[in-house]
Amino acid sequence: MILLFAIASGVLFASGIYMLSRRSLVKILIGLLLLSYAVNLLLFSSANLVPARPPIIPPGETTPLPGFADPVPQALILTAIVISFGTIAFAMVLIRQSHIVSGTDDMNEMLCSDLPCGTDEVVDKRSIEVDENGDAVTS
Repeated sequence: MILLFAIASGVLFASGIYMLSRRSLVKILIGLLLLSYAVNLLLFSSANLVPARPPIIPPGETTPLPGFADPVPQALILTAIVISFGTIAFAMVLIRQSHIVSGTDDMNEMLCSDLPCGTDEVVDKRSIEVDENGDAVTS
């Protein structure tokens, strides 16, 4: 069972990283989702999977019975779910706004939104002459 969790977690990590390397923002968002699922599965597989053994101290005892399920990975998974939910919600709003502004979700096309691409209009600022008042001198 642990081997199955390890293989599934590895596949999720690999596919998440592959999706993060794509140009489309929606695919990057899917990569973030896959990575968060992989982290949750990795945390879940690190726990002691002991069925019907809650970490409850019986009456008259000072410690729980041996072989109880570890509650810390469960708490970590809940925390990871909340953090990934907030991150994904923020990324979705950011992707939506960038799509409204630029009209595309392709990273290469968004690169040309702030600089002139494919033209020779880029000015080398080192070659501009400036007079004593700080104004550009036209020649």
